[in-house]
Amino acid sequence: MADAKVIPFGDEPRSRRSSGAARPPVGKRGTGGRKSGSAAAGGGALAPVPEQRGASPEAPEADPTAPGETPAPGGSWERRIAGGLAFLRRRVTGDYEIDEFGYDEELTDQVLMSMLRPLYEKYFRVEVKGIENVPADGGALIVANHSGTLPLDGLMLQAAVHDEHPAGRHLRLLAADLVFMLPVVNELARKAGHTLACAEDARVLLERGELVGVMPEGFKGIGKPFGDRYKLQRFGRGGFVSTAMRAGAPIVPCSIVGAEEIYPMIGNAKTLARVLGFPYFPITPTFPWLGPLGAVPLPTKWTIQFGEPIETKGYPADAADDPMLMFNLTDQVREQIQHTLYKLLVQRRSVFF
Repeated sequence: MADAKVIPFGDEPRSRRSSGAARPPVGKRGTGGRKSGSAAAGGGALAPVPEQRGASPEAPEADPTAPGETPAPGGSWERRIAGGLAFLRRRVTGDYEIDEFGYDEELTDQVLMSMLRPLYEKYFRVEVKGIENVPADGGALIVANHSGTLPLDGLMLQAAVHDEHPAGRHLRLLAADLVFMLPVVNELARKAGHTLACAEDARVLLERGELVGVMPEGFKGIGKPFGDRYKLQRFGRGGFVSTAMRAGAPIVPCSIVGAEEIYPMIGNAKTLARVLGFPYFPITPTFPWLGPLGAVPLPTKWTIQFGEPIETKGYPADAADDPMLMFNLTDQVREQIQHTLYKLLVQRRSVFF
């Protein structure tokens, strides 16, 4: 791990084989599997069918145990239990599918999102603005700032798109090599739909009509000192812009306020980080002084705002090979995110309220 290359989004396509983070094999776990999760098929997960009032007794009810279906909030406990048992049966028998990246839509919808939702709704109380700027279908690249010492902002961004978008779309985040070298974290990231931050994987997902998320600051953004909060770091030379342009996908700038203060990073133990193979080892007012308790994030109030999409279809075929154009578009995206961050900070009443 110590000599791993950590490049959040390279300017040149990188092979998964050279990164040490190979994709798991695609395939159905069993014989009666469900359709693989892809936003291209309809823009997101299917919504549960509510119980109709006044329906004729002969009308068939929606099957609460169907894969991918979540029992309606007003449903009886019996229906919820039946749905839960059916979900467990499918997991035990292997009657489910994953795509070639390892994405398990059913597990993400019914388990992983349920685990993130208390953090999203109750702890960080995330407020979402501009969700209408995220396309209802088709591929799009969401570009966001990165901060917070630990990548909780990426998870909250995923929950925001899934829960707030009318189509319930899934966000496929591009992550650094280190994520796929950590035990357990690697498996969870793959199951949740995330993949290696390389141009090849991003292009495949965009051309399939998926929503793809990238945070070009990488470790420079997430591991920056508290004194540099909300100051965007370098976005690279336009690798993400080139990939979006080749796929003909719009770029949606996204600004996240609130993550900078969850772990105020006042120091960096560089020697310890080098020994452990990490890009940095944070020192905060509570960590490592309070031990495991110091790893609890502060309950800040978050705002996530999606900006107006920047279209890429109107450019000539060879535009993606023009370095000056890539630089200008990258700078445009960066400036839009930075300007929105400043605007949200001015509007914010308090870090915690």
